[in-house]
Amino acid sequence: MNLNCKTLFVLDHTPYFGISSEEVSIDVRQSARVTVKKSLWTNAIESSIEYCRIVWDLFPVGGKLIRFIISDKAAHIVNTWDPHTQNMNHISNAMIMVGAPRNVPQTSEYTVIHGLRAAIEALAEATEFQKEYMQKHDRRVSNRGRVIVCTSARDNSSMNSLEKIFHQVLIQQNSISSSSKNDGLLNIDFCHLVIINLYPGTETLVTNRAYHEISSILGSEIHSYPSAKLPKLLMTLILRHYNLASTTVTNIPMKEEQNSSSSANYDVEIFHESTSHSVFVGAELPRSIKDGFDYETVTLKWCTPRSGNPEMQNCVAQNRITPVDVTSRPSSCLINFLLSGRSVLLEMPRKSGGKVTSHLLSAHGGEIFIHSLNTARSVLEDAPSISEGIGGKVANYRIPDFIQTALQQRLVPLKMKYPDENLGKVRAKIAKMTKYWPLTFNSTVVYNIRQYLEPILVLTQKEDLTEEEVLACQQCIYQLVGVEARHDLVLNNQRIKGNKKTEQYVLMWNELEVIVGLNGKSAGHKAILQCIRKVRSSQTSDANEKMEIDSALGGLRKMLDINETSVNILRSSPLSPTTPLDRHNKSLKHRATMSLYDIMMAKELANSNKRMDFSGRLATPDGQIAVLYPHLAAKEQNDIKL
Repeated sequence: MNLNCKTLFVLDHTPYFGISSEEVSIDVRQSARVTVKKSLWTNAIESSIEYCRIVWDLFPVGGKLIRFIISDKAAHIVNTWDPHTQNMNHISNAMIMVGAPRNVPQTSEYTVIHGLRAAIEALAEATEFQKEYMQKHDRRVSNRGRVIVCTSARDNSSMNSLEKIFHQVLIQQNSISSSSKNDGLLNIDFCHLVIINLYPGTETLVTNRAYHEISSILGSEIHSYPSAKLPKLLMTLILRHYNLASTTVTNIPMKEEQNSSSSANYDVEIFHESTSHSVFVGAELPRSIKDGFDYETVTLKWCTPRSGNPEMQNCVAQNRITPVDVTSRPSSCLINFLLSGRSVLLEMPRKSGGKVTSHLLSAHGGEIFIHSLNTARSVLEDAPSISEGIGGKVANYRIPDFIQTALQQRLVPLKMKYPDENLGKVRAKIAKMTKYWPLTFNSTVVYNIRQYLEPILVLTQKEDLTEEEVLACQQCIYQLVGVEARHDLVLNNQRIKGNKKTEQYVLMWNELEVIVGLNGKSAGHKAILQCIRKVRSSQTSDANEKMEIDSALGGLRKMLDINETSVNILRSSPLSPTTPLDRHNKSLKHRATMSLYDIMMAKELANSNKRMDFSGRLATPDGQIAVLYPHLAAKEQNDIKL
């Protein structure tokens, strides 16, 4: 039995609750206003009755029962668990007979403890539903409930003493119920105590305290608020107590009361069960905190009723509604509009843009319901394209792998002495297989190249591996190393290239190591893991060594590039003929790697070419000595002849 099936209000009727707390202006005539003062008692009565109205509007069948107990010099029972006393007329008439607290001095005889004792005794009484259940099933029914106390205390110590007294009386009542032979008395399995401290001014010594469990049968929370804010507090609490939700219908077109020729847009807030919102799994409803309150409301826009029958919409949830401000003109107009047989569609913004019709307001048998419409595709339509969903297109999902995984877990019915043993093994196997199971191809590398890794992915799923199976997996790893060296790896039907190539290889080896490690802990699995790590470590060392050699040769190649530039300058001059040095430099240029001798020779030849060689040496054949100033020798011969 839920906590909200039995609720008791204990209202403080001591003389202190008769003092004034706030002033309210009331329109008597069109031009006259009267100011009246509300007492703590008036605020407590109005707010608690409004609490009951919302509960009984949403749960009229009788499953949610509420009782009132008034405490002054003694406890006064307002109504019982009888369904005939669970209505607004009975409570209102009883409160009129009780009247306001008397204006007498406050004495120790006036206390709220009388009401708390009566509330515990009432909570121990069995309701009609509980009696029928015990008679039908011949067993005890759970008995849980909630007690809401509206009182006023001096400080936190007074509140603590109030909780202790309530706890002691609760234990005493359970002992009485256990020893009693009366079937109408039940043990109280758990009670939720909500203490509301009301005060007229702006300051109090009582602080708020969140919910905490005092014992296994009692949990308590304290709220301290000015009496003027009690309606807002109870509206927030009722959403928690009965698992309700708030929806604000906006842009409702209504004609102005003063001028019927013009119209304006109004908003109306309604309460209903939270399932009207929770059925939209994954949808982001337009939620916002309501001004002046501590709860969220979902804002839905009025959609002008279209022709046709809106009740033929595909509905996934249906709940009763009740307006929050039942006396306001917009609420009255909306309720009358729906009770006249009309229906209203409500729409919300779609995540991908645009709007979608999400809810329908309609009346059935004099009661108004909110219908949650199906915003997803119907099963009668074609296969959906999940381009707007989480995983992208349907082709991106690993549907074939999922089918294969499901087929591997097929069970055959067997007559066994302990059938749960087989189920436990299968659950453990499925848990192991799905520890790492990417949903889409975009989130994995290994399963995109399954053609290279099929033996590893299939064989490592076994508990134990034979030597032949281990060798097959190791051979697959070495083949994958060769594919990586040749740069033939294909991912998603596209060859890996560009800057992401190295990153893809690293992800591939990391993912493969994770898959093998999760599949098993046998000696064969460890051997395969060791092989993967050995290959990865050798690749890392080779890459580091290659980087060191490349960096060393890079500096030398830069030096040669500078020298080759100077040689090219000389070669471009018309005074410099082609020499054997040019052919030597060309051969060095086309070599992939050079020895130290080649490097030193190239450097020496480059230094010798920094200035132009002697023209006589260039004109002298090899093996002969160049003659200096040959024209002088020719001049002397001419002089001798003369």
